[in-house]
Amino acid sequence: MQIGGENVLTLARKATANGSKPEFLSVTLLPGRGMNMFQVTAAIPGKGEIPLLRSPSLADAPKVLSGTGRDQSGNASFSLGGAFLIPYPNRILGEASSDGKSVITHWRGHTLALPANFPSKNPGGPVVAIHGLITQAKVEDLQTQTTADGQTVTGVIHAGDFGGHWISDTDLNFTIALTGDGVETTITAKNVGKEPEPMSIGWHPYFVIPSGHRAQARVHIPATMMAIVNNYGDAFPTGQLKPVKGTDYDYTAADGVALDDHFLDDNFSHLQRTNGAADVKLIDPESNYGLTVAALSPEIKTVQVYSPKTSFVAVEPQFNYVDPFGKVWKGMDTGMVTLRPGQSVTWKVRLELFTPGGPGQ
Repeated sequence: MQIGGENVLTLARKATANGSKPEFLSVTLLPGRGMNMFQVTAAIPGKGEIPLLRSPSLADAPKVLSGTGRDQSGNASFSLGGAFLIPYPNRILGEASSDGKSVITHWRGHTLALPANFPSKNPGGPVVAIHGLITQAKVEDLQTQTTADGQTVTGVIHAGDFGGHWISDTDLNFTIALTGDGVETTITAKNVGKEPEPMSIGWHPYFVIPSGHRAQARVHIPATMMAIVNNYGDAFPTGQLKPVKGTDYDYTAADGVALDDHFLDDNFSHLQRTNGAADVKLIDPESNYGLTVAALSPEIKTVQVYSPKTSFVAVEPQFNYVDPFGKVWKGMDTGMVTLRPGQSVTWKVRLELFTPGGPGQ
């Protein structure tokens, strides 16, 4: 099957634990849609093989990822699976162009005209640029290798200047490795052009709650601060951060905090790291299921967590705060990395499974 003009790619391995412990079984990728991690499956004791990401079936995917209608700008890519968001995740506000098709923002004297591809949920609210410029990009030079306990794929997006929207030229090198114990993604962005450029990398995976019962699901977010937004319809930052301690947004408890009926679309920061990793955890006690999203790169400064009152939690590790070029931040370091010609930066995240209350938990 092809989606976005490229063959769907699946990494797979056979279960070896005989149902005694959770283990990953497959990763399905869409090289024709920016390497979207369309689905991950795992064997969970007592539940068998289950999907971990909210996605349609592969048979239905071409209808959603058609490149037309609501997907004309590639927006459907970040409504399912796990889209990679480069060179900016999340919202860029800026000013509307005269024709309304672009969001105009600025970086170090350069003007950036970005696709205006996401309307406010509030009637009459502004349209923003969101989630980067690779949702319809094709991955080239794909190489798949079978390893001792799974498979690994590498590939590259020769992004250039991202369709004329960016300052310099960029290559994006992907490595995605599947083993029983983990799914590890490494993305390296290299400035192959002639000008310095800002760079951020993020991810937008929709993790399911296997039981389907959101209220009892628990989330652990190792963050001491969060960004204040104007409202959830826009989710625009005000430029202010507040401590989570003593609020409904304190998810730092080691065994997580129940979601109950709490809506989330928030950017968490000042991440606390364990052995260098910032570990966000999703726990479904009813399914005896636990998933860790380990942000391994020190450049990952924030995690956006999106969980409306349905049975999924999007955990989005990214370099930057929302609207990183915005004046509301008053010159603060917003997490964008500056790449001079020839320089690179790497984003690395690992998924791990665990049994709640098991060894080490």
